[in-house]
Amino acid sequence: MANLWKKQKLRDTGLCRLGILFAVTVSIVLMLVSVPRTALNGSSIDDDLDGLDKDLEVKLNASLLSVARGNRMSLSLHRRNHFSPRNLDLYPDLAKDRVVIVLYVHNRAQYFRVTVESLSKVKGISETLLIVSHDGYFEEMNKIVESIKFCQVKQIFSPYSPHIFRTSFPGVTPNDCKNKGDEVKTHCEGNPDQYGNHRSPKIVSLKHHWWWMMNTVWDGLEETKGHEGHVLFIEEDHFLFPNAYRNIQTLTRLKPAKCPDCFAANLAPSDVKSRGEGLESLVAERMGNVGYSFNRSVWENIHQKAREFCYFDDYNWDITMWATVFPSFGSPVYTLRGPRTSAVHFGKCGLHQGRGDEGDCIDNGVVNIEVKETDKVVNIKEGWGVRVYKHQAGYKAGFKGWGGWGDERDRHLCLDFATMYRSSSSSASP
Repeated sequence: MANLWKKQKLRDTGLCRLGILFAVTVSIVLMLVSVPRTALNGSSIDDDLDGLDKDLEVKLNASLLSVARGNRMSLSLHRRNHFSPRNLDLYPDLAKDRVVIVLYVHNRAQYFRVTVESLSKVKGISETLLIVSHDGYFEEMNKIVESIKFCQVKQIFSPYSPHIFRTSFPGVTPNDCKNKGDEVKTHCEGNPDQYGNHRSPKIVSLKHHWWWMMNTVWDGLEETKGHEGHVLFIEEDHFLFPNAYRNIQTLTRLKPAKCPDCFAANLAPSDVKSRGEGLESLVAERMGNVGYSFNRSVWENIHQKAREFCYFDDYNWDITMWATVFPSFGSPVYTLRGPRTSAVHFGKCGLHQGRGDEGDCIDNGVVNIEVKETDKVVNIKEGWGVRVYKHQAGYKAGFKGWGGWGDERDRHLCLDFATMYRSSSSSASP
């Protein structure tokens, strides 16, 4: 009887251990499946370099800025930036009067899906090129782009994103200063901002990505080098109404006659909480950061202020523009828009806060934006006059910035972006 009891106990113990082993194995598998595939562990990106001619690889690596040379992830993303747009077989020809759309994103996939879904319903979208600019590589974001079938779409990836550098600048380096006063107490690397704080790579990437993207779109891509029309810029948490593309075409066509002093055309009011006045009049006001568009001549004006942009101590690209770049133009920087918005900012958390324990920060995963009948058709009339808003509230010359941008390494990299396509040795074809 005792032996039988011992055998039963051994059997139960074995089954228990087997059950624990099975549970642990399942937990590990589920954990691995749930972890997002980022630039730091995406094997599909590394495969891009397999079989690449060594001479070509050397040439491609040499065309990177020195800070990224030798980083295989940077090299792979740099190569991808030379790939042709997707869906050329579906949309072989683009309209001559097209407004190119640039959508810049990070890793908020749930937001991104909403924006892409709204774009799929925009009338006229198939006539133009959509460029998706990525700050880092995230497989989930990449798959969303691969699912787009409603227009030509080209992806570009910043090879200098801090998110793809583990132990070197522009990521975090082992010798980086971390706390106030570290630069005095230790021999750490880095300059503090005006408030004594040291750089945070995930924060400075906001400004780096925008500036790299602007220089790349206007000066670095074969698809846009000769584009003299407007380019429309939107973010991963901007919802576009079905009339957005036709409205921006109308605004850019009317701008020379209706508002010759306007630098840009906007789909939305500068006050992101506003849905517009609903009046029968066009509006000229300060340039907003939701659905803004401008042409190459305006880009040249901006590019000439690269030093002002790169040395202003604020990690936000838009505040930098409002507080130092635009005021340096010597005259008010107005944008032309309609009396009713065609784009809505729906994001509830900052661009790079990204994922939390509950997933993306987005009102229980639901976005409820009312689209009325007037939002489905062009609702701007050529016979309207223009109401000019002067002396609006907002960031202006004299504002010193919120900081976060005091490190000389960030400033120098920013200036390098401004010249990377304007020297004869900067180009390479895969």
